[in-house]
Amino acid sequence: MIQKFLVDETAAEPEFGMACQRLIPWAGQGAEPPMGVMACFLDAGAKSDPDLHAQDEVMLVLSGTGVVDLAGETTDIGPRELVVLPGNHEHVVHNPGDTPLVWVSLYWPLHESQHEPQHEPEES
Repeated sequence: MIQKFLVDETAAEPEFGMACQRLIPWAGQGAEPPMGVMACFLDAGAKSDPDLHAQDEVMLVLSGTGVVDLAGETTDIGPRELVVLPGNHEHVVHNPGDTPLVWVSLYWPLHESQHEPQHEPEES
């Protein structure tokens, strides 16, 4: 069955210092998917909070222009560009322009692995 969702800032919630609309997974989806997708809306003149996660991430820019800072490396971004952010590198998105920057972010796996800390056996 076809599912269709509108990328819409009015459906977004504050996250990561901007507005984010969670698209995948969605309520009532059934089996959990292997990846997540969210639309991101960054106001003109704003920047996202620093983010660091183990998942790889791909940004597909829909509108506006900005700058991505990934572990000290920067690149300009704009409409119709696909930006690949490898996991385990802190990144920040800046919007120095005068219009909102909008992109769709895809990341996988859906959840970061939760490794239990390894404990050394206690000596008796």
